[in-house]
Amino acid sequence: MLRHRIAERPDWKHQAAEYGFHFHTMYNEPYWDESLYYQFSLNQIENDLETPTAELHQMCLAVAEEVVHSEALLTRFQIPSHCWDLIKTSWQQRDPSLYSRLDLVYDGKSPAKLLENNADTPTSLYETGFWQWLWLEQQVERGLLSRGADQFNSLQEKLVHRFADIARWYNIDQMHFSCCQDTQEDRGTVQYLQDCANAAGLSADFVFIEDIGLADTHVFTDLNNAPITDCFKLYPWEFMLREEFAEALPQADVNWLEPMWKSVLSNKALLPQLWKMFPNHPNLLPAFFADDPKASLTDKWVKKPLYSREGANISLLENNQEQALSAGPYGEEGFILQAFHPLPRFSRNYTLIGSWLVDNLPAGISVREDTSLITQDLSRFVPHIIL
Repeated sequence: MLRHRIAERPDWKHQAAEYGFHFHTMYNEPYWDESLYYQFSLNQIENDLETPTAELHQMCLAVAEEVVHSEALLTRFQIPSHCWDLIKTSWQQRDPSLYSRLDLVYDGKSPAKLLENNADTPTSLYETGFWQWLWLEQQVERGLLSRGADQFNSLQEKLVHRFADIARWYNIDQMHFSCCQDTQEDRGTVQYLQDCANAAGLSADFVFIEDIGLADTHVFTDLNNAPITDCFKLYPWEFMLREEFAEALPQADVNWLEPMWKSVLSNKALLPQLWKMFPNHPNLLPAFFADDPKASLTDKWVKKPLYSREGANISLLENNQEQALSAGPYGEEGFILQAFHPLPRFSRNYTLIGSWLVDNLPAGISVREDTSLITQDLSRFVPHIIL
């Protein structure tokens, strides 16, 4: 695993505008950074990242199987009780999922360690599936990368195939797509998924979350009063299940992507449950609920809220002293503790691997880096190659 400098494509910003990559710079800070790349060997990709990703995903599904059948665990996961039956039904009828991303600590030598599962609303999808692949092709064409260079990236192809599978599963030819207003990155992610759905033969209509209505017939509607029967929403279940319209979910009868059972896997309570069910697994870090006496506070721990976004409300616990690493509005539902395992450092930058799955299949990686230990929304996205 090597970090190399490389000349940027002189026209990449013009291409970004042409291809709709409007969030390559955010708040006057670079988000996309192609002045460098990370290089992996095929062995590292196949044996250290791809294989563990598939195994970790199956372990997460085993946790879901246990949680949906346990009121004690559903309570521990802070999932509202009025949704328990809906989540259990969603799981039992195997409502299809689309994609997810595992965040991994990996230094190129030691076993990758799971930090968390972004199972519900992961972003940086467009950059991974399309934009970094375009960078690779063009840098090879320009002679700046070897013609033997490859990339662990079948994300776009698998997304298109998965949309086709889902269309057959539900026998549909149309789907709504939704995200919040005033989020350029989220809108870009959803537009990319709309393009993938179109490639699979689906008609893809868009409506902002704030514009979804509720008809007298108890169905959700878009701004044209068309019923929403099948919908991808880049909006977290932990928000949806606690809002006023949650009461309408059973009668509205929408096929949601991601399905409701993903609310179990997108919850950081997943981490202590994984450690309990698969103790000492080489790709897991010790994790406990914050009130669990098994967590010795003489060790070094990272304290995380059960629900949080973009690395918010993270603290470091050491010798009974707590140091806040990031601010934010989360933590009301409780916290978990995960053994401290620092991200590898390359040229004063901490590097995080995002390992993507489409349904149950590993589909590629993304690399993010930051001068901070915590990867957040403005952490730089850096392309990678296999050589």
